[in-house]
Amino acid sequence: MCGIAGFCNFGGDRKKNIEKMKERMYHRGPDAGGSFFSRDGQVTLGHRRLSIVDLSENGAQPMTSHSGRYVIAYNGEIYNYRKIAAGLLAEKRVSAFRGSSDTEVLLEAVESYGVEKAISLCKGMFAMALYDQKEQILYLVRDRIGEKPLYYGQVGGSFAFASDIGCLTLLDGFDNPINRDVLDLYFVHGYIPAPYSIYQGIYKLEAGNILTLRLPYRGLESVRCAPYWSVKEAAKRGQENPFSGSPKEAADELERLLTESVREQMVADVPVGAFLSAGIDSSTIVALMQSLHHGKVKSFTIGMEEKGYNEAVYAREIADHLGTEHTELYITEADAKAVIPKLAHMFGEPFADSSQIPTYLVSKMTREHVTVSLSGDGGDELFCGYTSYASVERIWNKMKSVPYFIRRPCSELVIHSPLARKPIYRIKGKLLGAKGPSDLYICSYETDPLTRKISLTDGNCDYKYSEYDPKYLREATHNIMLMDMLMYHPDDILVKVDRAAMAVSLETRVPMLDKDVVEFAWTLPIEYNREGSVGKKVLRDVLYRYVPQEMMERPKKGFSIPIEKWLRQPQLKAWAESLLEQKTLESQGLLNADVVRKIWTDFIDRGEWRIQIWYVLMFQEWLMQGERL
Repeated sequence: MCGIAGFCNFGGDRKKNIEKMKERMYHRGPDAGGSFFSRDGQVTLGHRRLSIVDLSENGAQPMTSHSGRYVIAYNGEIYNYRKIAAGLLAEKRVSAFRGSSDTEVLLEAVESYGVEKAISLCKGMFAMALYDQKEQILYLVRDRIGEKPLYYGQVGGSFAFASDIGCLTLLDGFDNPINRDVLDLYFVHGYIPAPYSIYQGIYKLEAGNILTLRLPYRGLESVRCAPYWSVKEAAKRGQENPFSGSPKEAADELERLLTESVREQMVADVPVGAFLSAGIDSSTIVALMQSLHHGKVKSFTIGMEEKGYNEAVYAREIADHLGTEHTELYITEADAKAVIPKLAHMFGEPFADSSQIPTYLVSKMTREHVTVSLSGDGGDELFCGYTSYASVERIWNKMKSVPYFIRRPCSELVIHSPLARKPIYRIKGKLLGAKGPSDLYICSYETDPLTRKISLTDGNCDYKYSEYDPKYLREATHNIMLMDMLMYHPDDILVKVDRAAMAVSLETRVPMLDKDVVEFAWTLPIEYNREGSVGKKVLRDVLYRYVPQEMMERPKKGFSIPIEKWLRQPQLKAWAESLLEQKTLESQGLLNADVVRKIWTDFIDRGEWRIQIWYVLMFQEWLMQGERL
């Protein structure tokens, strides 16, 4: 729901600039738009509205609290707002509400309890700007897991923020150069991890944090960020206080928590549906939705004619079994290719998870029928679903008997030998040099030696993976799961879903990221989640109460497209060649032209670097479209 933007201590035309920012994120909120200008001229807030709860003017933003003290521009949903509202009324802190929006409840909770306590009461997804007119303090707040985006930073002499990084580039005086120090991270992961962004002086507010800025709102040195909740601490608490019941009791409790989460997230004054990919996660969410719904839940999936990339037939079987009103769309190669020119504008900075394309297409189709869609994201990270978790543990068990002082030189020997010409030996050589399971996991992203040579700048930025204590949790697998929850999930998965869905004005909700579900998940022993190499055991136990087990026993195809095949075909090959011209790369002065050309040649000739080449192409597409200007 919605998009927010604003600035402080801005010397230019406030009205013109906030209107430019609002127009840039029109897709996030096409139903209405409003602005707030403080009397002293110091603070400006802008809002675009996608109406979900209380469609009347009583839900319009920016909204002012009953007393007039607080003003808010808010993006998201507070799922338990009715409970909070009931508490405010019972305690006689509020005599009545003007309307039925969660925004009004949130404001009055802040008025009554203070910012941090009010936020701690909220279960939901959100990014908000809250201005205290009495104390002249601006607060920026982001939800616990990072479902909703919020960028902030310094533009000229002003402090600015927005849901869309592209809004900041439109401000008069924006001349922030590309942050060359983060390019290494981008080419390793395919995204730029928080708190960094592609621009110097612009940052992502990290999940679970409150940013505070006081008058005179000068520069980033005045910014204070502090967590109000931490997934790291939640994981630590959970592991120190493990669930003591049986596996069946664990499934019972998970079913109860997920059912409550789904019930809260189905509340809306607009049509609600769900993505159904035929996997464990989305099937569980749809099954619980249908169990709560008096009619037929609307479910949506896309399919492909491409063999090995189509799960639509299985999604149809699950939908028929559950009795949903199912809609499917078979996309063509041309449909997928047509999305590529839109990606740079959609994401605002380089982003290269190729499943962004089918995510956009399923969102576009879904938006034709509903305004809100629930998804199954989070199941893999919370319930040990990725096969890589078992793989890392298996590889480590084979390696750990060999001392590191022996493995390290052997690793260097393999990497720099003729054997490294073959990807399998290059990968094994890199992994051999890992110090432990967590390091092994990190090394798996850098198995190709050219990855760190794509950028001309060696940034060496500290970030969540490099700063992570591999012994923070007792179990190696739990540490790796937590690493993903700290970075991969919020900075890749949730970014992909938010930007792709909001590009077509579709709100997505993620029941598995409910605070109570997340905290419970971390109490589960590893054996409750994994049996042999099969993960998500407890989640499967819940699903099998609604869907026959045999219906789910098939290889997972994933939500992907054959991009490496398409890049060899004339149309996309010509597009790629135009982005990778030697002279173009050299004139830009950001990437090593020789390394990039080698990666492209090796990809075309031998199919190598299939991941890295998409990273490079998405960076170049963003750069060439002028998103940095």
